[in-house]
Amino acid sequence: MTVKSCEKVEKSRVAMTIEDGAAEFEAAIEKAYRKMRKNINVPGFRPGKAPRKIIEGMYGAEVFFEEAINNAFPEAYEAAVKEQELQVVGYPTIELVGECTKEGFTFKTVSPVYPEVTLGEYKGLSAEKEEVKVMAADVNERLKMLTERNTRLVSVDRAAKEGDTAVIDFEGFLDGKPFDGGKGEGYSLELGSHSFVPGFEEQVIGMKAEEEKDLDITFPENYTPELAGKAVVFKVKVHEVKEKEVPAIDDEFAKDVSEFDTLKDLKADLKKKITEERKAAANQAFEDTLMHMVADGITADVPDAMIEGQAHQFLNNFKMQLSQQGIPYDQYMQMTGMSEEKLLEDAKEPATQQVRLDLALAAIIKAENIEVSDEEIEAEFQKMADQYHMELEMVKKYLQAEQVKDQLMTQKAIAVVVDSAVVIKPEKKAAKKEEESGKEAE
Repeated sequence: MTVKSCEKVEKSRVAMTIEDGAAEFEAAIEKAYRKMRKNINVPGFRPGKAPRKIIEGMYGAEVFFEEAINNAFPEAYEAAVKEQELQVVGYPTIELVGECTKEGFTFKTVSPVYPEVTLGEYKGLSAEKEEVKVMAADVNERLKMLTERNTRLVSVDRAAKEGDTAVIDFEGFLDGKPFDGGKGEGYSLELGSHSFVPGFEEQVIGMKAEEEKDLDITFPENYTPELAGKAVVFKVKVHEVKEKEVPAIDDEFAKDVSEFDTLKDLKADLKKKITEERKAAANQAFEDTLMHMVADGITADVPDAMIEGQAHQFLNNFKMQLSQQGIPYDQYMQMTGMSEEKLLEDAKEPATQQVRLDLALAAIIKAENIEVSDEEIEAEFQKMADQYHMELEMVKKYLQAEQVKDQLMTQKAIAVVVDSAVVIKPEKKAAKKEEESGKEAE
């Protein structure tokens, strides 16, 4: 293999002209012959036993060339990339140059490579950081969530009203015939949740246990095509009416839902947790803003292959999320009317930003001579083991040391940016908004 030329072209690509000589090509032809001979019929020889020269004499010397080129190209290309010390980030385009003979062949490749990156400003940047305040209303909202989680449903002997849960049987009929998906038994329907077709829950309100009723419903125009705009009848029977039994918010409630003996202590703990959550969110938003600035500030001729690769990675992550939720990808695409091309197109902008951020972080690591010791890697493994309540060796089984090293170096690079940044207080909001939020929690 001989690299006859190697030059940079636009969009961080490298064009190479590579020659595969007679010796290399002869080895590739021999390999092609051994693979193809069993499928070539030659009179007087059993399948796969005809000598190569006999086959070449019958079909021409070129009979093995195409397969030989396919055999020779990968090795020749990889050797050329290694010789030129290229950091390839995608698949090359390939073009055969001139005629292919027993003396070899020449081909031209254009390969996307890791771009040269020039950092902009990354130290001493300025960005707004939200001031964290926790108001009494915030604590009360969290208390409300606790009461909702500890609310019980109890049977009542009265007509159902909004907010109640009715346990019902129902079946829908279109033109007197049942339709698919219109039947349920023992279904617990929260009245006022708007989880059923408009008009259904409103007509259940006022019904009592063991009461039956026909509900006249017209489906919305934007419903499924089979039922859109159609008038149907639902036959409904109420088995039970339940109301919410909301616990009183007092010291006894605090004892039931927490490790605290008084409501005051519970509120103090809630305030502390909300404060920690909001501080973490404010710090993350501050960091995101700074890193966005750093990514925008680099100068780099980013190859399309890197952006396309990141967009596909986003798509694969999305497919995995759907799978974890039990939603088949094909079914999701059909339901939403989306195409994979549209998903990839939508992912292009965030993929570009992610690639630029990755390039910036790698450049900071290089500029700052950031390193990670074996002790730091081991400590991070132990930290993850403790966090996920796993054996240390099990964590190491599923996570490579090199991955942990990259993660720690990235964290250090981000710290260089964040620790040197200047915090700008955001403009004060209107006093009216604070008044509406209530007094700051004590």
